[in-house]
Amino acid sequence: MGSNNSSGSCAFWARRFMASWAVLATGLGAMASTAEGAPFAYVMNEYSNNVSVIDTATNIVVTIVPVGNIPCGVAGTADGKHAYVTNSGSNTVWVIDTATNTVVAVIPVGNNPHALDVTPDGKHAYVTNSGSNTVSVIDTATNTVVAVITVGDIPYGVAITPDGKYAYVTNGGSKSVSVIDTATNEVVVTVPVGTAPFGVAVTPDGKYAYVANGSSNTVSVIDMASNTVVATLPVGINPLWVAVTPDGKLAYVTNQSSSNVSVIDTATNTVVATIPVENNPRGVAVAPDGKHAYVTNEYSNNVSVIATSTNMVVATVLVGRGPHLVGIVDVPLPDRSAPNSRI
Repeated sequence: MGSNNSSGSCAFWARRFMASWAVLATGLGAMASTAEGAPFAYVMNEYSNNVSVIDTATNIVVTIVPVGNIPCGVAGTADGKHAYVTNSGSNTVWVIDTATNTVVAVIPVGNNPHALDVTPDGKHAYVTNSGSNTVSVIDTATNTVVAVITVGDIPYGVAITPDGKYAYVTNGGSKSVSVIDTATNEVVVTVPVGTAPFGVAVTPDGKYAYVANGSSNTVSVIDMASNTVVATLPVGINPLWVAVTPDGKLAYVTNQSSSNVSVIDTATNTVVATIPVENNPRGVAVAPDGKHAYVTNEYSNNVSVIATSTNMVVATVLVGRGPHLVGIVDVPLPDRSAPNSRI
């Protein structure tokens, strides 16, 4: 089991580059909601080695899925049938069948896998291996690694462009972002950014990438046409992860040591709101309809649900210990009726 001091933990790799580190709940539901059209939020619980699955229609945890040691990152396939989970402590990616919320495959990858993203066509998953300075490329049809790409020092975040042609990878120890051509699986350019970059998100129009620089207290905005930084925005203390709304108008940034979330207007690249959340916010994901952002609070063992219309916290959901990243998967309707409860 992971611990706050484990050298294999997601938090350990983050702390390695942070100058300063910051040291209501709804009831747990045993059955899934039958509300139509609401996706599920998959929350990685780093210190309890499991995944809490939240029905976003009710903001209730409907199942808990045991996974590998120290789960960090998660990404769902475009069809919503599978969720891929990185396990930093066991150097594996586990594949969850969202129809039953059971693990159907375990894939060995590099050392200390952190984040991952799946291509829009659902054919490949790109996994950052923070301990081996590589990215593993998984063929989702066979659930095998088909390529290993060397990037910068301590890769953390990864975001694939909407057209699927490029993967943007943050290098926490190199103050840079590696841009991978997914056709050749080669790094084609390296973009200098701030100190200790963690999360990265791209706008839906494929024009800009937003990078949270954990030790610079800034967000770098990369023009993806020229792969140059066109703006550097001050945010809170130790920004870690970032998510852009589906309409591309807002970017939500978790600020770990100030326990808040900065909201960036992407049209003006200015911070238009700062939202207090609970202790040690880390991951953030926005629902497909753009109405809510889900923020994991590592030291509070819960998730803050933010209404994007008001930028206020409207719900707090208790999850497992040490929630890290969160991903929202739009599970097909026939598969939502009876998820496998493990509470």
